[in-house]
Amino acid sequence: MLRLRDAVEEVRQVVRPGVSDADLVDVIAAAEVVKRALGAVQAEATAALTVSVRAAEAAAGVPAAKRGRSVGPLVAAARRVSPHQGGRLVGAALALVEDLPQTLSALRSGVIEEWTATRVVQAAVCLGRDDRGRVDAGLAAEFRRPGVDAAAIIGSATALAQQIDPIAAVARARKAANERCVTVRPAPDTMTYVTALLPVAEGVAVHAALLKAASEHAATRAPGDERGRGQVMADTFVQRITGRDPSTEAVPVVVHLVMDTDTLLNAGDVSASIPGHGPVPAAVARELLACAAEAGLASVRRLFTAPDPSQLVALESRQRAFPDGLAAFLRARDQRCATPWCEAPIRHLDHVEPHARGGPTSAANGQGLCEACNHTKELPGFSSTRDPRTGVRTLRLPTGHTSASSPPPVLGHPVLPEVEPPGTEAFLRHAPFLAA
Repeated sequence: MLRLRDAVEEVRQVVRPGVSDADLVDVIAAAEVVKRALGAVQAEATAALTVSVRAAEAAAGVPAAKRGRSVGPLVAAARRVSPHQGGRLVGAALALVEDLPQTLSALRSGVIEEWTATRVVQAAVCLGRDDRGRVDAGLAAEFRRPGVDAAAIIGSATALAQQIDPIAAVARARKAANERCVTVRPAPDTMTYVTALLPVAEGVAVHAALLKAASEHAATRAPGDERGRGQVMADTFVQRITGRDPSTEAVPVVVHLVMDTDTLLNAGDVSASIPGHGPVPAAVARELLACAAEAGLASVRRLFTAPDPSQLVALESRQRAFPDGLAAFLRARDQRCATPWCEAPIRHLDHVEPHARGGPTSAANGQGLCEACNHTKELPGFSSTRDPRTGVRTLRLPTGHTSASSPPPVLGHPVLPEVEPPGTEAFLRHAPFLAA
């Protein structure tokens, strides 16, 4: 591992003042090829780890259906991604190494990137092993074509899979329709992505209906309405789902919006925070509350801080299940799954030290986890601890490795420290024209 890091450092030394533009382009190109080649190395190492873990578990008498469940979390911790993504990486690595040698070779040589290789795996996953090999062989010519792009390779893989087994392709499409869903995630500048995964016909119909609404609005635009087509489509989307016109009606607010007192009552500049979504500018948070309060739609639920304003007040219960007040506290404190690099929403409230072993139902011994991470924690060889003073949660893996996650700040973001005005000497140093 040290040799690999030394090699990276040696290449980095090439980037220095005076290097020609052509050499800098060569460094960028070579680094990209190496990144892709390392993706192939990771896939091969992941496949080897899977084989090793499964063999050890077989020797230990673990039932075949339960072997290998720990590999995804191990890979996730090593690659600093969520356990869900770790499981996907394991599946992709096994398919590449065992069934798709041409695709793995293209990744190793830098023709494609890891994301493209994963999409090829997804296109062929519904096929039997021999048929996956036929898709891989059919892509060999594509990999050799100059300037081939990701869209062409993914499209070719999908078409080949559909031709080889059209029945499986239809079954897969029907299964995918059962997985339709709506998700929400933060976007920059106090915005949110609301994403609907729909069958193609329904998705096209939704978009067409919103386009039609925008066209009708353009034909009957009221004086003073300066909204563009995209804005009208977005407002129509909200109105048809919620029954509320976002251009004229306030948003109902129950303030799980976490704010300090100055931000709420005065003109403070410390950002507020919406748990699960992130920081909101102080002025925007006050405006949101003011509009909702004026319409009689706002209610405030306060969470008090300890003397150290970076922490919330702790709570405790004698029950095994976390009562409502303590549960709300834990969700506000942890904000998302406590497993390192897992940013999934909290689904389960868990005892760090299991209740069956005497762990108390308290804020200090409680943590918010997603469903998958809560189940992973119970696998053989996994354990976790939480420092009651700092809140740092440490996950120990069966290999002896550990990974730690720090709790997010109460407001979900750091607060700027107080800065004293510079002295006269420092001021003149930065404004020398005044010293004359």
